Amino acid sequence: MIKEVQIPKERKALFDEIEALKHKENAIILAHYYALPELQVAADFLGDSLALARRAGETSADVIVFCGVQFMAETASIISPDKRVLIPVKDAGCSLAEGVTGKDLAQWKKLHPKGLVVSYVNTTADVKAETDWCVTSSNALKVINQLPNDQEILFCPDKNLGKYLNMVSGRNMELWDASCYVHAELKTAKLKQLIEEHPEAECLIHPESICCSDQEILDHPHCHIGSTSFIMNYPATSDKETFIVGTESGAITELRRRYPNYTFIEALPENPCEHMKQTKLEDLRDALLYGRYEVKVPEDLRKKAIIPIERMLQIG
Repeated sequence: MIKEVQIPKERKALFDEIEALKHKENAIILAHYYALPELQVAADFLGDSLALARRAGETSADVIVFCGVQFMAETASIISPDKRVLIPVKDAGCSLAEGVTGKDLAQWKKLHPKGLVVSYVNTTADVKAETDWCVTSSNALKVINQLPNDQEILFCPDKNLGKYLNMVSGRNMELWDASCYVHAELKTAKLKQLIEEHPEAECLIHPESICCSDQEILDHPHCHIGSTSFIMNYPATSDKETFIVGTESGAITELRRRYPNYTFIEALPENPCEHMKQTKLEDLRDALLYGRYEVKVPEDLRKKAIIPIERMLQIG
């Protein structure tokens, strides 16, 4: 639990109950930066997809409670099959992950028999089982750059991230046609308007954003593109104190906690991830109290899906 964050008096009893249940069940609470502020406070560990996957594999807890969406809990189950993985809201899906299925990918591979599949971690277990390399926004470029230049690559599911990676790597990957509906709203015109309104600011932009495949944004001296962890760490390296944040609005909570004297301007305040925001503090309590809802990836599927995930974790 993030102790330095002020807990409202009327919610303290609920936080205390969650702490007691967590210790009773020997559980660890993992939360994504896009989770509601109260859940970020309740979490033992807060991170992006790569950091959360690593922590799921390292924990000695018996129970992992994932305050995020379904594919994240599935990934934890794949990495730590001996743990009990719970997700507080059963139908907390992800529109991006739901944009491709394992069956879709198998059919796509038949059309490109020499293609190597690189899948974003924001995918379901059945997609990972059809994948050669799993990547996050933190390490996707590193993975792609180590593959032979003449290797055909099928990248899924986020076409906007794929377009950005093609531009900065010089590759011509085949791209699946899906996207994150939140980041797809960060268009170049919107970002340019914010830059004009705040000329003193630097822009920190997640590469799922549609504007990241615009050369004007890539070349802009005040625009910096990177993963959620990159966005979290960048202000500590800058001489600026004002930042336009081009990712889901939940990230602002942690940024303001880490850098209380800085100004953070939300580029997407009207586009929260409704899936990440489904989980409430009461849902977390009930998950611990009643042991719900367990996510367990079948062993035959897990054995296939763990291969690209282990490759992802090894490359960093």
